[in-house]
Amino acid sequence: MRPPLTTHFIPAAQAGSGPLLIILHGLGDSMDGWQWLAPELNLPWMNYLLVNAPKPYFDGFSWFDLSIPQMTGGRLSVNADDVVASRKQLHMLLDAQRGAGWSSKQTAILGFSQGCLMTLDAGLRYPHRLAALVGISGWMHDPARLLAEQGEAAKSVPVLVTHGTVDEVVPMALAEPGVRALQAGGLDVAWQEFEKAHTVAGRAEVGFIRRFLEASFSQPAQRNRAAGPAEG
Repeated sequence: MRPPLTTHFIPAAQAGSGPLLIILHGLGDSMDGWQWLAPELNLPWMNYLLVNAPKPYFDGFSWFDLSIPQMTGGRLSVNADDVVASRKQLHMLLDAQRGAGWSSKQTAILGFSQGCLMTLDAGLRYPHRLAALVGISGWMHDPARLLAEQGEAAKSVPVLVTHGTVDEVVPMALAEPGVRALQAGGLDVAWQEFEKAHTVAGRAEVGFIRRFLEASFSQPAQRNRAAGPAEG
């Protein structure tokens, strides 16, 4: 049996509880690699919960095992059992947050690469409505099955998926069809491209995500500073 997920909480700068953004890292990274995001998003009303994936992977962690073929039209081979196990753990985490007083309607999930896959996989299946989902530089595991198993509230959850036009780790040809399938299935999924590799495109992308979260939580726009790129 897997141990509980390790987390790190960053409280909102403003007084009061406010909403919660859960952050899921990518392959081989950890929650430490994403502590930069909270100050760069500069959302003083937002609380953050950074999460370590459950499987050790070199100096970091992973959400599931996978094999990476030469990216010449090949596919990433995902261990489906790992995905299901991580999904269950994330649902347990979401349930625990609800039990601690965080309304699901005031909770969003953001994930990068493997974390993007898990954000969509777990978030769209969760039976309670979430405020928003953000996937960065990732892809989707079995979108047809995801549509068949989506939670009752999935169609009302705003989703943003961003991707890089020169991403050689997770090429757009692997990522975009899954998004189009979700859109065709009636889900509220926005797709935004950036000229970037497998990373976060600094000010442009962080600002785009910030505005999406402000709109999702019906919060006024903030005056913000530049963000540096991050990989993970």
